[in-house]
Amino acid sequence: MKTTSPRPPSQWLRALALAVALEAAFATLAWLGNLEVYVVETIAIALGAGIVYLVSLYAFEHSSDSRRAFWLILLASIAFRLTLAPLRPTLSDDIFRYRFDGHVQALGLNPYSVRPDDPRLSALVTRSIRQIPGHEIRSIYPPLSQLVFAAAWRFLPNPAAFKAPFLLADLAVLLLLAWWTRRGHARNYQLAIYGWNPLVVVEFASSGHNDALALAATVGATVLIIGPRRVLSTTLLAAGVLAKAFPAVLVPLWLTRLKWPRQNWPAVLVAGGFAAICAWPYRAALPVALATFHQYQSSFRDNNASIYLVLERISGSHQLALGLGVGLVAGLALWAAARRVDPARAAFLIFGTILLVSPNCYPWYFTWVVPFIALVGVSRYLVPWLMLTILQFLSYEVLINYHAFGTWQFRPEFLALTYGPFYAWLLWNAFTAPPPWSSVGQRIPVSATPSVHPDSESI
Repeated sequence: MKTTSPRPPSQWLRALALAVALEAAFATLAWLGNLEVYVVETIAIALGAGIVYLVSLYAFEHSSDSRRAFWLILLASIAFRLTLAPLRPTLSDDIFRYRFDGHVQALGLNPYSVRPDDPRLSALVTRSIRQIPGHEIRSIYPPLSQLVFAAAWRFLPNPAAFKAPFLLADLAVLLLLAWWTRRGHARNYQLAIYGWNPLVVVEFASSGHNDALALAATVGATVLIIGPRRVLSTTLLAAGVLAKAFPAVLVPLWLTRLKWPRQNWPAVLVAGGFAAICAWPYRAALPVALATFHQYQSSFRDNNASIYLVLERISGSHQLALGLGVGLVAGLALWAAARRVDPARAAFLIFGTILLVSPNCYPWYFTWVVPFIALVGVSRYLVPWLMLTILQFLSYEVLINYHAFGTWQFRPEFLALTYGPFYAWLLWNAFTAPPPWSSVGQRIPVSATPSVHPDSESI
């Protein structure tokens, strides 16, 4: 009698079971409330959620896509964020600096001209403001972020509500990737790469980091530059730079793809005009902002860094280590422009390099690469990065001593646990696989196969 092996569960059933497991993890974090106080439990739960996340990607990649699974993945992504949205930010105090910048603008002051320890602002310095590091530093956030801070302070001053613009930006990235998937450019697992990533969910829905603004604009620019919407794409890239400076490294590539200055002057002029409009309210103090940025670079360093720390130890010089990193990133940006590398791949390569050589690499910075991995699709070279986004939760160990004793120092053993597996996996790939740059300039495929082929690379 002939026997047949049981059919594996369909993708939507896998998605349902795994979504319930992830939602249980996020609901537990919401129940804990103050994640800084329960930082050990937070790290453990987040690492467990990361395992579920990686299993989910494997399960979705190795099953046939369906419309029902797509909608389940999308709706679950939204549910995860709504679960953590009511939390008051505790893992990071950035949002209190955002609120301070919004508050001083409501008083008619320029955020680039004042700082939290300014005697004129003593009435504003509440307990939450006193907890912000860098009282002696003026704001370093670009003009578009400042405009958002001012609007959020006016309408949503409560710390939990103040997260709303950044949560909406995060949802905009999610919907852009969902649109990209439904148009046949990607598979369902690629939507889950961003939508179900625990670091992305925690950093934007719980902590409310403004990096989501830059990501939303940059992802939109990346999707649109592939098509004919060059003016809108270039303006969105400008918006990304005006929200947080890191997308500026993509400007040479955009200008090359626009064939500027021979063509596409309207795209550059509109983007420049948009930048001027955003910067105009702060024009009097913009020269001070550059000096403030240099002050920040000299005051804040050795924060969850990896390659930078190695370069600094070898050279004995912060400036040399920083200069080598800047030179590497600049060279890579110019190389990507000269080779006309696919925008999503270029964004991943350059942002990833920034993360490895930067003297400050806080956990939420690693959200920068996740949507571009989703656009490119998983390969053996990208999976270590997804693992690294999960291991970044280990870096929150720094909050244990900070909360108890006021000491802010990343312990070497936890840095090794965070980065060691990542670099080991990269080295393994380097010795066992063809070089990744052999296909780095390829375009994002215009269609995605709905089922798994035997020769497709898996996670």
